[in-house]
Amino acid sequence: MMQSKYPQKPGLDFILKQAFFYWNKTLVYQLIFSMVFFGIFLTSLFFFGERFGILEQNQALADALKEGAKAYMEKVAELSATENYQMFTFAIWGTMAFLYPLNLGMFQIFRKLDLKEKIELGDLFVGYNGLNFFKYLGYYIFWFLIYRFTIPTLFLAIIWVSMTVFVAPLMFFTNKRIFEAISLNLKALRMYYVEIFVCVIVAVLFKYLGFTLFLVGGLFTFPFWNAMIYSLYKTVFSEKG
Repeated sequence: MMQSKYPQKPGLDFILKQAFFYWNKTLVYQLIFSMVFFGIFLTSLFFFGERFGILEQNQALADALKEGAKAYMEKVAELSATENYQMFTFAIWGTMAFLYPLNLGMFQIFRKLDLKEKIELGDLFVGYNGLNFFKYLGYYIFWFLIYRFTIPTLFLAIIWVSMTVFVAPLMFFTNKRIFEAISLNLKALRMYYVEIFVCVIVAVLFKYLGFTLFLVGGLFTFPFWNAMIYSLYKTVFSEKG
């Protein structure tokens, strides 16, 4: 039986350095993660975009943009209301949910790094093993349904992300149920709110930094988020068998 307890609070610099250590030590797997993620995501985007006639609407959007922001927004609203666009959106959400268990693979790799065990490519796909896949798929759908309502405010989105930052590792390492994990996450958030908020913001910025500076770099920085979560998790929760 694994229990979670709170150790003495370490400094923010320790958590950040630890996250960059895990990321730096697993760059090959970060790259493979991104290649698998974007390979499947872009294939899905173009396949469903073609299937539901979304790609051919790009020209209509480009023409509307030339007329001005108001015309463009009206065209976007018009397209968003169509059944085909809604089906396309559901297909992309479904793809994102399917890809979510890849993140658990990175946690497995970081844990093996800690235990000095041999890391294998198959570790990246551990989230797809057996019934685990449906457990993480269900969690992502639940998480995303709330996230999409909070994202317009940004601040509420950061709150929701912070409230759930430990849920996946708690489910993965300690086999907690979703709401049990959220409850533990909230306790941690009350004690470590500064560290968690700062780490969430740093992780999001660094995650997309590679794409803004140089496209290929984004393939390395995109999965960085997982290293930050694992570093925070390992710091906040210590597991004892």
